[in-house]
Amino acid sequence: MQRKALRGTCALCKSAFSKSAMTRHLQSCMGKSQIDEKSTKGSSSLLKFFHLIVEGKFLPEYWMHLKVSSHARFEDLDSFLREIWLECCGHISAFRIGREEIKKSQKLEYVLHPGMRLNYEYDFGSTTELVVKVVSEFRSNIKASEVEILARNDSPQIQCSHCDRLATLICTECMYEDAGWLCDDCAEDHPCDKEMMLPVVNSPRTGVCAYSG
Repeated sequence: MQRKALRGTCALCKSAFSKSAMTRHLQSCMGKSQIDEKSTKGSSSLLKFFHLIVEGKFLPEYWMHLKVSSHARFEDLDSFLREIWLECCGHISAFRIGREEIKKSQKLEYVLHPGMRLNYEYDFGSTTELVVKVVSEFRSNIKASEVEILARNDSPQIQCSHCDRLATLICTECMYEDAGWLCDDCAEDHPCDKEMMLPVVNSPRTGVCAYSG
């Protein structure tokens, strides 16, 4: 089912940009917002962070820009991705560089560098695959948590398989036949059991396993 690509919103200034323009915007926006002049007492007060882009490997219309502390561990990033995009049944997951798996106890600062790409998999049965790109590293004295969203895609607009309205539900029995994306009205007349329905959510795992957002 075709998903209409939309823009995303910067969490720092609330402005909207296309996916391709968001990286350039954030480089400028972070430069203006990531130093608190009142609390800065010199370079020793600045902490190191990574700017990451995470996107669906096969569904790149789902994307996030993240600010991640260099002292965070991969298990922190894993927990964040599960909470925001993935968690349904407690499946296992893995970060990999090529075929080599990264230990989740590792700190990001010992592995990541600008320009690096990682692969991430959640659930080795009905797998959701992500790509993690390291855009840059930078310093800031503003820290709210180990992982923060800098920008995220707006929800893709997915048309109902049977009419011109937007889909709100997915029949997991019919979705791979392009007949399972349903608006509220068409869902009422759909022949499959209602237990097969999942909500359409802003995640690359939408419609997979028991994921409901």
